[in-house]
Amino acid sequence: MFGLTGGVSIYLCTRSTDMRKAYNGLSGDVRDYLKQDPLSGSMFVFMNRTRNRMKILVWERHGFWLLCKRLEAGRFQMVLPQNSSDASTVLTYEQLLLIIEGIDLRSVRHRKRFMLPVKCAV
Repeated sequence: MFGLTGGVSIYLCTRSTDMRKAYNGLSGDVRDYLKQDPLSGSMFVFMNRTRNRMKILVWERHGFWLLCKRLEAGRFQMVLPQNSSDASTVLTYEQLLLIIEGIDLRSVRHRKRFMLPVKCAV
């Protein structure tokens, strides 16, 4: 069964997306604009121009999941990429949850936590 869990790459598209797009349109955007493989199992997050609608596209074993959320009031926060020419920005699982819940990422303070060292593939 599918669930929002950590451990997968999460890419936020930095340009606004037409929310009428479904599986094929969004997977085309992942391939053509984000330059990623839509079948990789990563999560791809899209928002409309007014940032009151969000879609998350995920491939899982046999097909796509398309998660949609519409806000009745307020907006989702847009996380700006490090480089202004980037088509996407990488989010952590925690950042995605905070954006969905409407928490401003600029006001969040992170406490020190243990992290496993990342091993480099040679």
